[in-house]
Amino acid sequence: MKNVDVLVIGGGAAGLMCAIEAARRGRSVTVIEHNAQVGRKILISGGGRCNFTNLDTRPESFLSRNPHFAKSALARYGPRDFVRMVERHGIRYHEKKLGQLFCDRSAEEIVGMLERECAAGGARVVTSCAVRAVSRDAARNEFDVETSWGTYHASSLVIATGGLSIPKIGAASFGYAVARQFGLEIAEPRPALVPLLFGAADLKKFAGLSGVSTEVCATAAGQGFREKMLFTHQGLSGPAILQVSSYWTPGASLEIDLLPGVDLVSALHSGRAEGERAELRTVLARYLPKRLADRWCETPGPLKTVATLSDREIEAAAEALHAWRVVPAGSAGYDKAEVTAGGVDTAELSSKTFEARKTAGLYFIGEVVDVTGHLGGFNFQWAWASGYSAGQYV
Repeated sequence: MKNVDVLVIGGGAAGLMCAIEAARRGRSVTVIEHNAQVGRKILISGGGRCNFTNLDTRPESFLSRNPHFAKSALARYGPRDFVRMVERHGIRYHEKKLGQLFCDRSAEEIVGMLERECAAGGARVVTSCAVRAVSRDAARNEFDVETSWGTYHASSLVIATGGLSIPKIGAASFGYAVARQFGLEIAEPRPALVPLLFGAADLKKFAGLSGVSTEVCATAAGQGFREKMLFTHQGLSGPAILQVSSYWTPGASLEIDLLPGVDLVSALHSGRAEGERAELRTVLARYLPKRLADRWCETPGPLKTVATLSDREIEAAAEALHAWRVVPAGSAGYDKAEVTAGGVDTAELSSKTFEARKTAGLYFIGEVVDVTGHLGGFNFQWAWASGYSAGQYV
């Protein structure tokens, strides 16, 4: 039998931050991690350099059934707070773009920092430990957690097990199962920040463009992102597509502006007035990668020069390129998703403490909660903020 004040299930970003804060308050804390090493997702993030936060973090950078839920935690623990910890440990970092902070050397430094902070506060970390059952003894006001390392008893139980994304590093539905066990509602989980797949017709048309990248503005459900888009063997990826994928729903279309900031109608009218003898594909290659321009303009029969285009043809060409509608056949799934959208419904939790309203002493933090950040370090900042906030109360 092992008795602790706080038992944290999940040794990722949120779980370790919560353990650090609870231990600082003098609570006896144990973190259980089923992998052989904590922080697996931290280690593989940002190409191994960990995009550990974003200086431009704001509530608008997150999606949830309740867009206001994240405000409290993000206000209490912001990017600068985490940067101070990073600097205290002598970890060198840089801003890549748009407020995104990365380690200069390796993501291992962030994991090592969190482990040292846990040790300094007396929080114990147990790895390769599988949870077999969770129950609550109302008479003792404690949770009993049966594991491969024995049974733990805790007055506070924190679920920080993440979502379903990247199952190869151990992602599982455990957190949702515990939530349902205690009667909490779940916002249907789905892959987010994930590549999207072409339907058969688009796959046939754009086959062979894998590796071609161009700046676009991609929009779904009224949310638009202007960043790079990448053609893949199966469909579309790149930052613009990953961002918009979090808002896309199966069966719906994306609208992609392939020429953001370009007035193609005016350019073609000017070309026609000047007697432009180049074909449309040649003109488009001034704005798009040549392979994409060539493939876009493939058509049976002779190609017209810009000088011979009618007003109607110019308008049609511009409409097609500025508002390309794609209906994805699906997403690349949890294997390729950076995060999981959906999760424990925020209506079930206190936005201040992250305690379940229906079960005293039970907390949910991080990705397992229905709060999902945009690409660029926002999800790590949510992990730090939610872990910090819960750590003040567990």
